[in-house]
Amino acid sequence: MTESILSIAQTLTDRLAARRQSGLLRQLRTADGLVDFCSNDYLGFARSPVLRTMIQEADSTHTRLRTGATGSRLLAGQTQLADSVEQELAAFYQTEASLIFNSGYDANLGLLACLPQSGDTLITDELIHASMIDGARLSYATRSRFRHNDLNDLESKLQQASNSTQSGQVFVAVESVYSMDGDQAPLGELVRLCERYGAALIVDEAHATGVYGPAGEGLVVALGLADRVLARVHTFGKGLGVHGAVVVGSALLRDYLINFARPFIYTTALPPHSLLAIRYAHQYVQAAADTRDQLQTIIRYFQQRVASERPGTNWTNSPSPIQCLLIPGNEQARQLAQQAQRAGFDVRAILSPTVPIGQERLRICLHAFNTVDEIDRLITVLPVTPLPNELYAT
Repeated sequence: MTESILSIAQTLTDRLAARRQSGLLRQLRTADGLVDFCSNDYLGFARSPVLRTMIQEADSTHTRLRTGATGSRLLAGQTQLADSVEQELAAFYQTEASLIFNSGYDANLGLLACLPQSGDTLITDELIHASMIDGARLSYATRSRFRHNDLNDLESKLQQASNSTQSGQVFVAVESVYSMDGDQAPLGELVRLCERYGAALIVDEAHATGVYGPAGEGLVVALGLADRVLARVHTFGKGLGVHGAVVVGSALLRDYLINFARPFIYTTALPPHSLLAIRYAHQYVQAAADTRDQLQTIIRYFQQRVASERPGTNWTNSPSPIQCLLIPGNEQARQLAQQAQRAGFDVRAILSPTVPIGQERLRICLHAFNTVDEIDRLITVLPVTPLPNELYAT
């Protein structure tokens, strides 16, 4: 190796050593044999033999389809299948048009990077996903954050934007269900506040897709707000158990993204197999009302058991499948996760700086396929009494 490569290698080694020393080194590992209380497969679609068979049969009947997309959609990757699936998604999500992206990360990155422009204002909830944060960083808009789900703080930011000498547009970006706390955005109030100040609302529905709505269309549709939200992002790798994502909204928004969203323009398109998986996952979810009901039953049972068996322990205020027990301190949270894993449960600790210092936690994801017995056994490994209040961040 050259001297410059050796120098860079040493720098990388030192950075990894520092991360290891701080106990924050990330590593890839499997959880074979553990009861799943970790994945985002809320409805169990990723392991569904019925959905697998639907996709396999569709693959076998579309024998003339290529195995790969062969290029971006603006070049060789455009197909009639992609167009027809997007039309189906627009109908499902009760909107005019849709545009498929390769992942939720790509969709959020492309949407927030290209939609707000120089002279515009982008206001985001402080707890939005990293993909939205990265998209916002790439935007040339003036950016600010409001306190999580704090409508008064958001209104003050909207007032500042309206009083600004800039004459641009104002955008507000939130998640409908927050990935690290599991709580919901007050979407009705957010829509009304945005309309009062002439702002446009963008909603990431990643953790609501499949779980909420009459047929799994998400919280925006469940609340009857589809026509009052500028753009929604729905990802398929969580509740729907497949892969990819879509931005839904007007036909004008779709045309704009085709022309300006770099993660769409410069990425090889999803292969036909993935498009078929998206199609049949959406067909399958429309017949999954009983599965959604079972998931809600599991959530209620878990919360009742926690209230009964672990009173006073500190949990985020979540009605969703994401239930988070706050365990201040990286080492304490890590040790408790390891204790749960030794007992046979795949539970992971979420450490700072992924969450603020003092807000470290166990992130427990519930699923329609989890059993009452599994929940009862999991609760036995959770702390019996709350940790001292002074350990919690305010």
